[in-house]
Amino acid sequence: MNDRFDIFPVGVIRKQNGDVWIEIFEKYGDALLGLDDFSHITVCYWFHENDNHEKRNTLQVHPRKDKNNPLRGVFATHSPLRPNLIAISICKILSIKDTTIFIEKIDALDGSPIIDIKCFIPSRAL
Repeated sequence: MNDRFDIFPVGVIRKQNGDVWIEIFEKYGDALLGLDDFSHITVCYWFHENDNHEKRNTLQVHPRKDKNNPLRGVFATHSPLRPNLIAISICKILSIKDTTIFIEKIDALDGSPIIDIKCFIPSRAL
């Protein structure tokens, strides 16, 4: 088994004046074919602002940064501090134009790199 993997961005999250969209890089535009048949997408992105040795080696946190919450392992939380900085959100598609996907909202920062997008199929969610 490989102990390292190559992951590269396929796009970027943009937020401005309450609008949220995903810009897919031109070379991946053909991968959007048929996505407009779906109402939601699963967006995998990178917690890029936590990409340093200290934050990637944090293994326990107080959920929601609240010391009143009991300490938990990061795999039992939604904390952005984790060994691999992969984040996943399910987003409602508002529209798609060329290589831009307009979405309702996402819990991500402007400029977050997109590492993958998948169509969301509710019957496969559980």
